[in-house]
Amino acid sequence: MATILLIHGPNLNRLGKRDSLNYGSKTLADIEALVTAEAEELGHTVKSFQSNHEGALIDYLQNESGNADGIIINPGALTHYSYALLDALIDTGLPCVEVHLSDINSREEFRKISVTAPACIAQISGKKEAGYIEALKILHKKLAKNV
Repeated sequence: MATILLIHGPNLNRLGKRDSLNYGSKTLADIEALVTAEAEELGHTVKSFQSNHEGALIDYLQNESGNADGIIINPGALTHYSYALLDALIDTGLPCVEVHLSDINSREEFRKISVTAPACIAQISGKKEAGYIEALKILHKKLAKNV
């Protein structure tokens, strides 16, 4: 049984109240429940964490990565400028999948750039909550190959 860290960055605590066209109508709790249920079917556990603070996300990665096997992360706006988060993801040594609810490639120019993607084995964008399930399946495959 693998442990997957499910990490959400700034403003994702506002899901369900934010722009539903870009982010969907599901709340953060809805997404966490969906991912947890799917992970359990695959034989994995999920530990979820959200913060609006870059340092809290980095602290969480540093504290929890030693007890985890993979990471699903939606860094929110930190995607576009947080080299500190990139370094923290790399330092975990864990396979990571970056997820975005909206299609970052069809939005403002600055949103098309992900500085955190190089730490990840995949990036999923524009699939709303289904992107998290796709990320989980990518990690499941990767972890099964490493067994």
